[in-house]
Amino acid sequence: MSLHPLPASTLVLGGARSGKSAFAESLFGDSPALYLATGQALDGEMAERIDHHRRRRGPSWSTLEEPLDLAEALDNVLRPDRPVLVDCLTMWLSNLMHAGRDIDRSLGHLCEVLAEPAGPVVMVSNEVGMGLVPETSLGRQFRDHQGRVNQRVAAQCRKVVFVAAGLPLVLKDIP
Repeated sequence: MSLHPLPASTLVLGGARSGKSAFAESLFGDSPALYLATGQALDGEMAERIDHHRRRRGPSWSTLEEPLDLAEALDNVLRPDRPVLVDCLTMWLSNLMHAGRDIDRSLGHLCEVLAEPAGPVVMVSNEVGMGLVPETSLGRQFRDHQGRVNQRVAAQCRKVVFVAAGLPLVLKDIP
């Protein structure tokens, strides 16, 4: 499925292994696109996940890795003739928390870029607020931050899609 032309900004939400990344990639059709990756291969399992995503996308995608300074990287690469896929805001938040960064400040910068993006951008993020309450304080802090990230980014985006079991449900669509 392709939604050409892409809206200025799209947020694709879903749970773990819901099909959100594959759905987000499908929105680009055959357009040359840039994959802005926030994940880091800090262990073998994560390296395997990153490799799986790369193989699925194929060689036509360019990749830029930026685990922390997402707003700056996005602002530097957005242009009207090349859409960007950011995958994913959940890993970005985890990286910010691990690095002790100011989350509200970083999120504010991202929302400024999304207010008037210089080209189409699709962002992927996990919806983590539909499950059990995390057992640890850190887990609850992460869940709460992720909920706020998703709300603020969704408010900035023209289109928001929730993916469950590989099926998209459009939550917001502003022409």
